[in-house]
Amino acid sequence: MLNYNNDYWEEIKNIVSLIRNPEVLRDKSILVTGATGMICSTVVDILWFIKKHNNINISVSLAGRDEKKMIVRFPYMEKDDYHFFVFDTSLDYKIFDRFDYIIHGAGNADPNAIMKEPVETILTNVLGLKSLFGLLKDKNARLVFISSSEVYGRNIGDKPIKEDEYGFVDILNPRACYPNAKRISETMCAAFKEEYGKDSVIVRPGHVYGPSISNKDSRASAEFTRKAFIGEDIVLKGTGEKVRSYVYTLDCASAIITVMLYGDSLNAYNISNPDSVVSIKEFATQMATEANVGLKCEMTDTVIDKTGNLMDNSSVDSKKLLSLGWKPYYNLEKGVKSTLKYYVEGSDL
Repeated sequence: MLNYNNDYWEEIKNIVSLIRNPEVLRDKSILVTGATGMICSTVVDILWFIKKHNNINISVSLAGRDEKKMIVRFPYMEKDDYHFFVFDTSLDYKIFDRFDYIIHGAGNADPNAIMKEPVETILTNVLGLKSLFGLLKDKNARLVFISSSEVYGRNIGDKPIKEDEYGFVDILNPRACYPNAKRISETMCAAFKEEYGKDSVIVRPGHVYGPSISNKDSRASAEFTRKAFIGEDIVLKGTGEKVRSYVYTLDCASAIITVMLYGDSLNAYNISNPDSVVSIKEFATQMATEANVGLKCEMTDTVIDKTGNLMDNSSVDSKKLLSLGWKPYYNLEKGVKSTLKYYVEGSDL
């Protein structure tokens, strides 16, 4: 949940102005899974704005387990603004509608949820993707699979990782359920193209932050946000030296739409803001500075964190995405400022 005030919609207007020719979405049908999640809820915000304020007819369908969550998450929407489908990606559901575009963002991404439900983490990616390929309208329709930068595993070196630079993932580590589920799902995209001619593109977001987090989100950036919002000191566990590619939610959403429209078939695109490749400590410092709170470090070297990202280097190269004409709107300072400005405490979606 976030604060849908006039300033927020003005920022979306600025984001939409950077999307290359959204007119091509006219009269298209789009299905979004994981629509109440951190990333895809922002995608839906942008699509709604394009539909309403750019006067471009788009049929938007939202797939999820509970329509009540949709109503809470999108209080600005009228009933005729969207179509709702009951859809559990861990099961092989059938929807009889067909779509020009499908954006698949459903599934566990929160570290605690991943470790609590490693089996479901795998199934929501693999079974959900299998079901969705059957919903593409025709050979010109396209599925966008939201993967993760975690597919790269452990890479040697500290430079931002390019799309074809894969490292090691321990397949017997239960935490590997997430990167390996994303890896096999990406291969499934290739398999559906080869065997059935189904078109897809893949996005690999870096570390996404913004006001659309929920109370259940256990990621460090989400915890920093909640602490800063209520005026408490931010607690950094460890040294915070790992470098990550941070990207604000609206920039991530505009990148997804750009890849959906202009990405090359069966290609993967990193989503990263070149201006926000910083260490965890630098991100926490920016959050603390903006909220005028303290920053504390707690050394946890003796504690094994089973939920954490398995990558040593979490920075990814965004040159391929930038070549499509995508431009980030938020640097780190602006993104953190907007996060605290629009975040509303209490969302448990």
